[in-house]
Amino acid sequence: MVGLKLFNTKGGLIEVMPHLAEAEADVQALIEAHMDTMLGVRFLASEYVIDCVDGGRIDSLGLDENGAPVIVEYKRGTDAGVINQGLYYMAWLMAHKDAFRSLVRDRFGAAAASQVLWSAPRLICVAGDFTRYDAHAVREHRRSIDLVRYRYFDDDHIGLETVASVTGQAAVSRRSRQRAARLPLTRKQDGAMAELAEAVDEALLGLGDGITRIQRKQYAAYQRLRNFACLIPPQQTKLLVYLKADPKEVDLVPGFTRDVTGLGHHGTGDLELQLRSERDLERAQDLFRLSYAAA
Repeated sequence: MVGLKLFNTKGGLIEVMPHLAEAEADVQALIEAHMDTMLGVRFLASEYVIDCVDGGRIDSLGLDENGAPVIVEYKRGTDAGVINQGLYYMAWLMAHKDAFRSLVRDRFGAAAASQVLWSAPRLICVAGDFTRYDAHAVREHRRSIDLVRYRYFDDDHIGLETVASVTGQAAVSRRSRQRAARLPLTRKQDGAMAELAEAVDEALLGLGDGITRIQRKQYAAYQRLRNFACLIPPQQTKLLVYLKADPKEVDLVPGFTRDVTGLGHHGTGDLELQLRSERDLERAQDLFRLSYAAA
């Protein structure tokens, strides 16, 4: 985003200069109010006081689309301590799971509290900027960490850019996927649909850098900062893939694409793809890219 230039074309061509927030609290308040839209995280608590000897306040707590606990820390500008601060809070969180479950239960119900994905906790650091040392530091940890740079443009626009994204042990990246065994959804299955699921997995992980696969019992989610695709375990004659692409922007084809807005299903996304062959996978590539770009 540092190299991004934004221009207003109304009444000429005027460059819109990026700037930082006046205060860290301004960024926090905006993101907490729209956390689901901006980060793909359901908001749980703000300024959460932790109970330990050294004390502290977690800026924001949330639950992501796959049920993983999320800590969000904010800095107005560049702050070398934001990652270590977040990891300190992460250690506390993993040692006090009951406290987090209680928050989830109070806000989203007992079912959500019982399905928290403790194997993939996440730390999201939102700041005005990060150094190259920050990007290197997150690669040395075994936690899932996202470094997100923000910039305001005038008073009406804000931009978010993922500077670095590192996965924890439960997530599978494109690189580690090349060394991994079969897709967990297909390990107990054989045949054409299992092979097609493996091909879909390769296609989704291969769309770009920073893509990770998060495994849940009911689906595999593919995400950057947020989910852009979810693959359901193979059925006898077809695969179901749910994408974040807007169904209204797609020419729906009966038997191939379907608008499932408002319909319950596993995973996330309102555009359903029904894949039955390698040819269907080829037809789906543009839709994969569309959803990836929207994530």
